[in-house]
Amino acid sequence: MNITRKFLFAFLLLAISGISVIAQDSLLLKDFDPVSIYNITKTTVDKAKFPVIDVHTHPDPKSKEEIEEWVRTMDRMGIKKSLVLTYSTGKRFDSIYNLYSNYGDRFEVWCGFDYTGYNEPGWSKKAVKELERCFEAGAKGVGELGDKGEGLFYSKPSPPAKGMHIDDERMQPLLKRCGELGMPVTVHVADPYWMYLPMDKHNDGLMNAYQWKIDTTKKDLLLHNELVKTLENAVRENPGTTFIACHLANCSHDLDIIGGLLDAYPNLYAEIGARYAELAPIPRRAKAFFEKYQDRLLYGTDMGNSADMYRTTFRILETADEHFYDNDRFSYHWPLNGFDLSADILRKLYHENAERILK
Repeated sequence: MNITRKFLFAFLLLAISGISVIAQDSLLLKDFDPVSIYNITKTTVDKAKFPVIDVHTHPDPKSKEEIEEWVRTMDRMGIKKSLVLTYSTGKRFDSIYNLYSNYGDRFEVWCGFDYTGYNEPGWSKKAVKELERCFEAGAKGVGELGDKGEGLFYSKPSPPAKGMHIDDERMQPLLKRCGELGMPVTVHVADPYWMYLPMDKHNDGLMNAYQWKIDTTKKDLLLHNELVKTLENAVRENPGTTFIACHLANCSHDLDIIGGLLDAYPNLYAEIGARYAELAPIPRRAKAFFEKYQDRLLYGTDMGNSADMYRTTFRILETADEHFYDNDRFSYHWPLNGFDLSADILRKLYHENAERILK
């Protein structure tokens, strides 16, 4: 190799090295979009192994045409029924119910609680009266109640109940009445634990956590463990009412927490909606959890109603696929893995446990 060729070769190496350094130094974390190159099994599950009851959806389709398209998707994917959690009371609930009740038993429409005047004397009686009215109008359950630390806030059209949590004594008449009416109560407390951690290089859920981060410096804000405790208090004080913990009570980071609640309270169930990405990095731990609590867990989505969304959930639950991404749906920067659940567990998760609650 002559001097000129040596010079050109060295220059080329330097240029390539420089490009690599520039890319590493300038690539933003939000732009990181990994693609798995492993030569491993890639399974497409076009229909659930067993009929499915989806216990966590919302009335996002607003028109007859949109709902009919959803029903067609449900048919293709094996979803026999969806529970539509409206948060709603009054005329808003009635309009949603009237729209979705045209499709037979494909949907169950659940109402919310009316928090209007929750700080005024006599509010509980008024709220119970509206609950009973919604029940007579067709509501089969209540949900999704929500509290991320400042009080119950999932409510339409009523304002949020700032400072009132689900274990507040004002809530007790409503929760007790739900049990008497046979209306399960779906409750979202807290958010995934990454959202409470410092937004720094040690937070392995950073990209999603930053979007949903909790401002832990707020005055009178209940933190994760305190919110889970409010749920436990409400469940304990209302043994005749069935509760469903949305998103595994946001305890994906420590399944022993929700497991302990399931052990202690037979009137509590947990659903897995919108927490597939949080569980899929730990497939062996998740599978053991599903095996232990197979009689108390429910299938949910809470991620829209597209066919691709259902396929992703089925792939995680049913297959042993490893190290795959769904970057369009999940904004974490970790790969997903399947749980390879047994047929017996899938049957319970997909519909048998829900049927026991819904009677």
